[in-house]
Amino acid sequence: MVAVPAGVDVVVIGGGQAGLSVSYYLQRLGVRSGVDQVVLDRGPGPGGAWQHRWEALRLGSAHRVHDLPGMRRAGITFETADRSRPARDVVAEYYGHYERFFGLDVRRPVAVAAVYDRGAELVVRTTAGEIATRVVVNATGTWGAPFVPYYRGIRDFTGRQVHTSTYRDASDFAGLRVLVVGGGTSAIGFLLELEGVAAKTFWATRRPIDYLDQGTLDLEAAVNAVEQQDAAARTGRALPSIVSGTGVQKTRRIAAAIERGVLAPRPMFDHLEREAVVWPDGSRERIDAIVWATGFRPDIRHLSPLRLHEKTGGVQVTSGAAERDPRIFFAGYGPTASTIGANRAGRTLARQVFAALGETTMPVEATPDSAPTVLEVPREPDPQDHVAQLMARFFTDA
Repeated sequence: MVAVPAGVDVVVIGGGQAGLSVSYYLQRLGVRSGVDQVVLDRGPGPGGAWQHRWEALRLGSAHRVHDLPGMRRAGITFETADRSRPARDVVAEYYGHYERFFGLDVRRPVAVAAVYDRGAELVVRTTAGEIATRVVVNATGTWGAPFVPYYRGIRDFTGRQVHTSTYRDASDFAGLRVLVVGGGTSAIGFLLELEGVAAKTFWATRRPIDYLDQGTLDLEAAVNAVEQQDAAARTGRALPSIVSGTGVQKTRRIAAAIERGVLAPRPMFDHLEREAVVWPDGSRERIDAIVWATGFRPDIRHLSPLRLHEKTGGVQVTSGAAERDPRIFFAGYGPTASTIGANRAGRTLARQVFAALGETTMPVEATPDSAPTVLEVPREPDPQDHVAQLMARFFTDA
């Protein structure tokens, strides 16, 4: 049975890249892991959402994983990680090593049911008990909140339906006629995996796919997409998709699949029937299964008692904190919802949390040999370099 402390200064909810990044920087600022702060993770082991991804996914074949801050000091880096093994296994091993090396106190499996305002303190109710705290850092990402749009007939369809979050292996669809829904890299990856396994695949998207030539990146589109995320978070609107605003990189593998006719999207269907999809022109195709590669929404249902949502559909977040309750900070939300974005934001967010605690001590770092060193002042990042790396997560390698 996992135990949780009765009270700490900071509770970080989520043990993925965003949560670990914030915890790491908090520790360097003197907010001691296991004493002043604790990380709660509902997963059975390290790796964040990556531990739940499908077996065929490899590092570099879909989403890129950036190093956590200080990872090279721990003797590991994703740049040299084994690309022949399942990404979920590699990420889980690296994150586990990272947690142990830096002594980060991650309690798992501990699910957070709700966060309450008790006046002078916040109370985090978990499956392992309640924790009183001064500050909450929400780093739950989106994996726990899969999104499936409603279409007429969706409840009448008798075939199999899975979402990206529950997709496991192409062999599960052997010999079936499969409809893949969605216009991102996950949808494309599923279509490529299903080729030669499924009897036939169909692809439906809400908008035409904007392919980018291999090796190119439309920085203007990338900047605009990130700015749209930031603007939505600042005004409390629902967050838009980054991929829809930047396009998908046309690698050699994707270009070849287009030539073979594997990647041939059709406009979104009109509705579903018991055993068929009905297209806008009234034509029907018999299908046996649907793969909904339709994305996720921020997983923040446990914050509902705090009533942080705006009427416009989102949570208003400025300078890392919720406008409705400045004790609630968000990591990996909006423009920072990526491996590189979360890591960079972790340093800034940790400083904001540190300031919120009202501490006056100088920031120091406890190294493995207990010799403290002064926290270095980071260089000012190049905006284009930041955008290029931020968007790299959404593109497919050759």
